[in-house]
Amino acid sequence: MAKDQLSRSLGRRRRTLVVLCFVQYMLVLDDTVVSVALPSIKDDLGFGTTGLAWVVNTYFLAFGGFLLLSGRAADLVGRRRVFLSGVALFGAASLACGAAQEPWQLLSGRFLQGMGAAMASPAALSMITLLFPRERERARALSVWGGIAALGGTSGLVISGVLTDLASWRWIFLINLPVAVMALGLIPRLVGESRSARRTFLDVPGSVLGTAATLALVFGLLQVGEAGPNDPAFLLSMLLAVVLATAFITVEARTSQPLVPLPFLAARTRTVANAATLLFSAAFYAMAFLLMLQLQTVIGYGPLEAGLAYLPYGAGLLAAMWLSSRAVPRFGVRPTLVLSFLTSAVGLLLLSRIAPGDGYVGGVLPGMIVTSVGCGLSLPALAVAAVAGTTEDDAGLGSAVFSSVQQLGGAVGLAALVTVAVRHDSASSDPASQGFSLALTVAAILLTTGAALIAAMLRGRRSATPADLQMTPARHH
Repeated sequence: MAKDQLSRSLGRRRRTLVVLCFVQYMLVLDDTVVSVALPSIKDDLGFGTTGLAWVVNTYFLAFGGFLLLSGRAADLVGRRRVFLSGVALFGAASLACGAAQEPWQLLSGRFLQGMGAAMASPAALSMITLLFPRERERARALSVWGGIAALGGTSGLVISGVLTDLASWRWIFLINLPVAVMALGLIPRLVGESRSARRTFLDVPGSVLGTAATLALVFGLLQVGEAGPNDPAFLLSMLLAVVLATAFITVEARTSQPLVPLPFLAARTRTVANAATLLFSAAFYAMAFLLMLQLQTVIGYGPLEAGLAYLPYGAGLLAAMWLSSRAVPRFGVRPTLVLSFLTSAVGLLLLSRIAPGDGYVGGVLPGMIVTSVGCGLSLPALAVAAVAGTTEDDAGLGSAVFSSVQQLGGAVGLAALVTVAVRHDSASSDPASQGFSLALTVAAILLTTGAALIAAMLRGRRSATPADLQMTPARHH
């Protein structure tokens, strides 16, 4: 009898994981799915060049800005409730994007999509963390979740190229609806509600200041990539972010129930994991954007051909995801991450050598395969480390901090490295490849720095071993 109950419980948890992974795939997909479709969107809705950039940027702005608040709300209000609310908002916003007739309608829909994603993503990760409390099964569950998320980011380019060429750009948003409906129908049947056992209240002043500071920071980072570091909007945004962050720290230091407790930030494994994630995301978000431009504008691929060129990247991710789920429990987070970061750096250096006239098999594919393996090994291990030691009281917070760092790192990398490429191209006698090469070389340096950080900061620490990645029992009051 007990064995049957255990089997049913495991089956239910696995089905829940499948549904949550589908949702995360959908959320990350929308980070990149518009990239190939931007020219068609511009023609249909009459966007200007500046306004068109915000079709991508508004999603980043809302996603990165509301993650921390949403993650804490999930801990206090209920993780399933916040998740379902986020999925419902994301689905409705996707429908609005697909039906948009004016630029402002699409931009509004993209912002609401980002808000829905910010609610659903950390709640999903925290539910997975609680559903799989044992070290080995949690590592495997998070490796699947992280790998699917990474696959969503790259396959968005493939799906966008296929749908834009064969149907309409509107379908890149409408394909979200079946996944949203499935999740809304199945999750209430598969998983119960969970929330923090402590009777506490959401830190409203801290939430407002923290979210506003993050929004200002993300806006400024995105603005510098578009208009340069001397742009008044960038300078004002960064100044505002500093002021709001200072006020946030002051408020948090004086409240008895802070949004981000200092002991949470003091956990060495989580801190190092999030710092490494910042560097990792900066490199990979920029790589995906720059490589797509290089394939279309320099190598000469069409949208569909450029999207299909990413298929081997997805295969590499899946293989490395499987390896990561076994490497973390056996060897630990530290060696897995050091190896994966260095592998990714080598892959980026190979990609940086792509030049006009290069063939796909000899010029593009080697770097793409090596980079995908490094990425697939990294993300699951980073997810495991970022939520190490979390409890029922703060699982949503740990998930939100990790996801927020991913988005902020992506915004930093996209703004900084694209700016590096563009400015170097304008001063180079060979603009077709020099800026791209320099930007990916900088990205490789970021990953090498991340590997050194992980090796040094987790040296000799039990917090870096897999045994300490098991769920810490929650304290009940």
